[in-house]
Amino acid sequence: MKLDQQRPISEVAPSQPLATGRLPVAALLAGATGIGFAPILVRFSEIGPSATAAFRILLALPILWLLVWYERRQGKVTQPETLADFKYLALAGLFFTGDLSLWHWSLQLTTVANSTLLTNFAPVFVTAGAFLLFGERLSLQFIAGLVLAVGGAALLVLRGVDVSARQIWGDLLAILAATFYAGYLLGVKGLRRRFSTFTIMAWSGLVSCPGFFVMALCSGERIVPTHAAGWYVVAGLAIVSHVGGQSLIAFALGHLPASFSSVSLLLQPVVAAVLASALLQERLTPLQIVGGVITLVGIVLANRSTPSAPDAMAPSALGRGPA
Repeated sequence: MKLDQQRPISEVAPSQPLATGRLPVAALLAGATGIGFAPILVRFSEIGPSATAAFRILLALPILWLLVWYERRQGKVTQPETLADFKYLALAGLFFTGDLSLWHWSLQLTTVANSTLLTNFAPVFVTAGAFLLFGERLSLQFIAGLVLAVGGAALLVLRGVDVSARQIWGDLLAILAATFYAGYLLGVKGLRRRFSTFTIMAWSGLVSCPGFFVMALCSGERIVPTHAAGWYVVAGLAIVSHVGGQSLIAFALGHLPASFSSVSLLLQPVVAAVLASALLQERLTPLQIVGGVITLVGIVLANRSTPSAPDAMAPSALGRGPA
């Protein structure tokens, strides 16, 4: 079914009633907080960035498949059946592989605050991709938000010019990671019309996990943690950030308006910046703080002008999607 792109968000009938109460909001904020821990845990990992991502998925897969098995017993999921189903699930996994690999590498080259803020350009790229792929109209409000976000990012990474070219490369990798994440979100947008979030994460993880290991081997990374602390880090990524954070966000997006959800998810870079300042002594300069604020304002402004609400209309993370 093609959505009527001329109707405002409030007039488009969702696939299920939106939940009321505090639970979806609490789930959204908790999920954003869980994702906000990811860059800190990546910094503490004793293995390479791609290997860290590989173990993040590998340790999460048994939990995800257990949840899929539970959904099947409850009769709440549609199973992938056709070649096209598996192709698009695999494509989502490949986009996720590119996203996490580039983001984890950026964390080795630039600050946690820079990397996390710049990867939050993904909602802007999602909207731009929807315009190019689906013909959705862009408002002046979106263009203004995009200009603000780009200008704020320029101020945010300005310190890198004075420090080293290494940090500039890290900032660029973070922006590129945002484009891959946008591709992942656009793919999931279509997949969630048929499959639950756990089904998408479990099947795409079967592709992204070996992809991360291949990238780790090709780049000569240290693959396996040798200390208990190293295993605790990757286990924390798998449970807190991947299964916990992403699943809670997916659940909340099935019950809350997408515009509200997008703004609330910007808690993630705030959490990451606070944790980086407390644990890694990455203090922000006044100019970077101004740049970060401008970037966040621009992203909020752009997200508020998104022409459709695919996430709000998608089936619940725990429910059956339309055939």
